[in-house]
This record gives sequence, structure tokens and C-alpha cells, in this order.
Amino acid sequence: MNHFKQYFLSHHAESQNSFQRTLSEVQNLLGEFYRLQPNVFNGKKAEEIEKEIVLLANSSQNGESPSKVIEEIMDKVVSNSIHVTHPGSMAHLHCPPLIPAIAAELIIAVLNQSMDSWDQSTAATYLEEKMMKWMSEKLSLADSADGTFTSGGTQSNYMGLLLARDHYCQTQWNWDVKKLGLPAEAHKLRILCSEKAHFTVSKSASQLGLGEQAVVKIKTDAGMRMCITSLEEEIKRLKSGGYHPMCIAATCGTTDFGSMDPLVELGDIASRNGMWLHADAAYGGALVMSEKHHGKLAGINLADSVAIDFHKMFYQPISCGAFFVKNKSIFRYLSCHADYLNPEEDELVHLVNKSVQTTRRFDALKLYMSLRMVGERTFSSMIDHTIELAKQTALWLRETPGIDVVNPEPELNAIVFRLSDEKDADGLNMYIYKKLLHSGEGLIAKTRVDGLQFLKFTLLNPQTTMAEVKLAFESLMQFAKEFKQKEEAL
Repeated sequence: MNHFKQYFLSHHAESQNSFQRTLSEVQNLLGEFYRLQPNVFNGKKAEEIEKEIVLLANSSQNGESPSKVIEEIMDKVVSNSIHVTHPGSMAHLHCPPLIPAIAAELIIAVLNQSMDSWDQSTAATYLEEKMMKWMSEKLSLADSADGTFTSGGTQSNYMGLLLARDHYCQTQWNWDVKKLGLPAEAHKLRILCSEKAHFTVSKSASQLGLGEQAVVKIKTDAGMRMCITSLEEEIKRLKSGGYHPMCIAATCGTTDFGSMDPLVELGDIASRNGMWLHADAAYGGALVMSEKHHGKLAGINLADSVAIDFHKMFYQPISCGAFFVKNKSIFRYLSCHADYLNPEEDELVHLVNKSVQTTRRFDALKLYMSLRMVGERTFSSMIDHTIELAKQTALWLRETPGIDVVNPEPELNAIVFRLSDEKDADGLNMYIYKKLLHSGEGLIAKTRVDGLQFLKFTLLNPQTTMAEVKLAFESLMQFAKEFKQKEEAL
């Protein structure tokens, strides 16, 4: 008699009973937890949570009761987590996941398709291709465009710069990096991005053998966007010095400020100088869904490659990102063939041919189910709501004495500010951040601007209203008062 049936989903009665019982218990416990959950976080210190997790059993010899294990997970993991669905969660680009996407995650796990070869992802292959085509059209990319799902912006930016490097070496020096490695001149290749660009531009350059020294950071204007004049001057300086500016890495939504680099102008500069244009739209790419703000992405169709994160303002569970190229033939720089997986003579579609990953999840399904069940108009309304809330919040903060706002007219839904009416303003703002986090009442982020400590509201959650913002701010002011009293007592 086979005793393994209860552990795998199939037509057998033991399997069906185990599946229904386990999932029903998890569903009911999670539903009840969130029905009663009043705070973003329970406020425990890091060392307390670490101790509780360390004390959990690593495994069991003969298997434990599912109920016992699930209860421990609820008590030690779920209750000690940050609850991003809470409207008071306003710290990072860390979204509440849509219910249709959560349901899709179950289907993804049950099917367990591997998005590398067709014979591991038969229907899934075509649904992913369908989603890539839909998104390419949303971005107004050329008919020759194509894309692939990724783990997120880090991987997408890496792929964009990898292709930029290989394409430049091939077209400028007739050098095949995939076969021959880096050419002797590679140490003079340069990538230009704004000083507010994501850290993965430098990280990717280091991993691609170019070194962090290959990244040239361009000054930003008052709106935290890449300065066109400074960019053009830097390209001239690099060329006159014998360097090879190969790529402009534009940012469509910087992490701290949500600022959007001027893509139309950057596209023109890239074209005139024979440079690759990569658009990191991991944050701001969702504006393609907005009726009011999609114009902020004007010029994204000029990019040679584009990064999009669906686990930000598309409200998908982590991880879910995508990478697009203007010309699908460029994926040849990534393609490698194996007889057991994707033989070169095979006519079937093997998605591994355009990815740096082999085994990959069927993430397209959760985006697809979300688009069908939620609808594009609701997506637009949710995104527009968060941007309008950010504008209201920035205006309100500007009118509050003792508050400095770095981006008084936010382009997306992030506002960077600080309480400044204190001798030790850096200490004050860090104190406020920590106190709010461990109060559990709300969650905001911290960052630095020109070496000074600032705070940040990231209003990604469509459920958040001005009431939650003001409630968090009241707590901030109370903690500020507490800090001042302690300082005076010293």
C-alpha cells in the first residue's frame, strides 16, 4: 500500500481529504487573523523575533500534525511579520497583494510549471507570451518587441545592462562577448545614470566585469530628474578622454522620490551617440494603467530595454517582474542550447532562450487573473488614488511648521520629509522612525538626502487614506515631543 498519497494532490481520496483539510485550516486561520489584526506590526524587537524563530523545530522524524505546525507558523511567523495589507504600512515599495493574485498563487503552486522548456510549461508558455504581448502594447513598444518575466527590477536591470554591453561590443568592435569574454577595451566602457538611480545599476556593472567604476552618475535637477545638460557634457568629456559611453540607464520612478527621468530627451541623446537606452520603470511603469498619469511615461517606447515590477503598483505577490526589449532578436546574446532542454533545431517555444534563469515560476498567471478579475479601470483608479493622496500629503506637510519636504510636488506616491526644528534633527528623525516601528501603529521609511536623515511616506496602498496619514503623523509628533523632553532632561 502506498502511504505517500496524502502528501500530493491527485484523484485519490487520501489526497483530496488532505488537500481540502490543510488548505481550509490555513485559509480560516489567516482570515481570522486579518479580521482581528489592528496594527501593522506587533512591535517586537529584532532579537525577540529571532529567538522565537530559532526555537522552532527544524524538522521532524515521522511527521507532525498539520494543525500543530500551522498553529506554530501563525504564532511565530505570521504574527511577527510586517502586514503590508494594513493601510498604516507606508514605508517601502512593498505592496498589498490582490486577492485574485493570491488565489492564482495556489494554482501556480499546484501546477508547478517550470517556464524554461515547452514540455514543462505547455499552456503556461502561451499565457506568458500573451501577457508579454499585452504589456508591450501598453508600453507602445514596436511590433518587434518581446519580453520575459523576471524576479524583479534587480534581474531586469542586470539583463538590460548585459545586453547593452554585448550589443555595443558586437556592433562597435565585432566582438562576441558570449563566446570570447570581455575585449581588452572593456575597461573603458561607461554607463551613465542619474545620481538617484537604483543601486542595482552599479551592482550589475560590477557583476558584468565592468566594475563600479564604469558607472558615471549624472547630477539631477530640482525635481530629482537626470539633468540633460550635465549628461551631454559628460558624454562629450568621456569621448574626448577615450572612453566608450555605451548606455544611458534612465529611471522612471526613483525609489526615494518617484522622480521620472525625461525619456524623450534621453532617447534622442542615446540615438545621436549610438548608445543603448535602458529604462528602469520598476516603480513608475505601472503608470501605463493610469488614465491621468500615463503621459509621464512619454518616450518609454524609445528605450532599447525596459524593466517593470508587477509586485509594486500592479499589486502582485512577490516576486513578479518583467523585462522587455525593443527588438526581440537581441535575446540571441542570452540564448544557449542543451539537447535535453531546448535543442537548437526544435520548433517549439522554449522561454529559457530569452532569460538568464532556467527554472522559473508561472508568475504570468497571477497578473492575468488580476487583470481579468479587477479590470483595467480599477487598476487606474487605485494608482490615481495613491498619487492624489501623495499630493495632498505633501501639501499638508508643507503647511506644517517645522517640516521640510524634499519633493513638494511628488510625481508618484512617495514623499520625503523631515522634522527640522531641533538641534539634533538627525537624531530626532531616527528616534521617530524607530519608535513608530516598534509601536506597531504605523510603518514609514527612513533615508538620507545630502547626508541628512529624512523620513518617507510611500503611499503605495490604495486602502490608505488621509486619515491614516494624519494618524501616523500624530504619532510622529508625539514621539518628537518625547525626544525633546529626553534631550532637555540631559
